[in-house]
Amino acid sequence: MIALIQRVSEARVVVNSQTIGSIQQGILALIGVEKADQLSNADRLLQRLLGYRIFSDDEDKMNLSVTDINGGLLLVPQFTIAADTKKGMRPSFSSAAPPQTGEEFFNYFVTQARKLHPVVETGEFGADMKVSLCNDGPVTFWLEG
Repeated sequence: MIALIQRVSEARVVVNSQTIGSIQQGILALIGVEKADQLSNADRLLQRLLGYRIFSDDEDKMNLSVTDINGGLLLVPQFTIAADTKKGMRPSFSSAAPPQTGEEFFNYFVTQARKLHPVVETGEFGADMKVSLCNDGPVTFWLEG
């Protein structure tokens, strides 16, 4: 599994003109599932996401995780993040998991996240989402599980 994570001061997801998920300070994570992924990849990615130290401590060093600061998680399913972009001028989605598998893995990821973290909001799988954020830094990382 893949996550593009962004440290945010706020973020939200809108579907059909309705806000379905929003957080204040925390992490917006765009989540992609690849064909070869196993549930162990989801578990590892979640562990990394919750423990990744991207928030500043008192000395302005990135030493704190989203767990340490009690920040929010906004998890957004993103099929296109699993695209193969190595060749040509058009993305290939041959490495992405089929929609049913992607949705199952995303739902599993959300369920596990809610067991471990108090503030977890989500986007909607398969929906036309409008995602807005204020990237704090900007700070953006690519994580794999």
